[in-house]
Amino acid sequence: MGFGVYIIYFLILMAVPIWAQSRVKKAYAKYSEVANSTGLTGAQVARRILDENGLYNIDIQEVGGTLSDHYDPRGKVVRLSSGIYHGDSIAGTAVAAHEVGHAIQDANDYSPLRIRHAMVPVANIGSNFSYILILAGFFLHMANLTLIGVIFFAAAVLFQLVTLPVEFNASSRALDQIVNLGIVQNNEEKRARKVLNAAALTYVAAALVAVMELLRFVLMFVGINNDD
Repeated sequence: MGFGVYIIYFLILMAVPIWAQSRVKKAYAKYSEVANSTGLTGAQVARRILDENGLYNIDIQEVGGTLSDHYDPRGKVVRLSSGIYHGDSIAGTAVAAHEVGHAIQDANDYSPLRIRHAMVPVANIGSNFSYILILAGFFLHMANLTLIGVIFFAAAVLFQLVTLPVEFNASSRALDQIVNLGIVQNNEEKRARKVLNAAALTYVAAALVAVMELLRFVLMFVGINNDD
């Protein structure tokens, strides 16, 4: 690649995640100001969906931070940030239901979720060491070292790709639950969907960036091989 192409490439790498994050922050901020019609807090929404699905053993805990919400499959705990845990907004309802969607996936032995959990150790190794191996191989002109780094990075990319169906499915389950249980009504479903779609964009952006980086590393490996 020429220098100009590299500049454009790195600008795209930076712009895509920033754009996705701005979308989710905008949607979250907007619908955090809109209360749901039932007056249920995020914690109450999560508890109701869990109980309706027979998941009485799943605990709900409050955690600090903003949008730090997640489901812990090992501890069987749905953790909600303070604003969502105590708030009754449309945004909070959507996020809480999404995290419970992961708990339902776990209970139903959803295959992509199982695959993602199994890939975590390899993905962590790939994320932490692949860059070091690839750059070392590039500067030392050691194609085999670069190839090992590319393989590790490919595992991290695969993890990102497997994450997509897991997140989209959790959002789909969340919408079905809050609509069927009457937690959202009328145009509230549309607003909740906007929050979930915006959040999904962050995962799409991350996967896109990861794939682009993998392609660049593959080209680096090919270049080293051609030089040998």
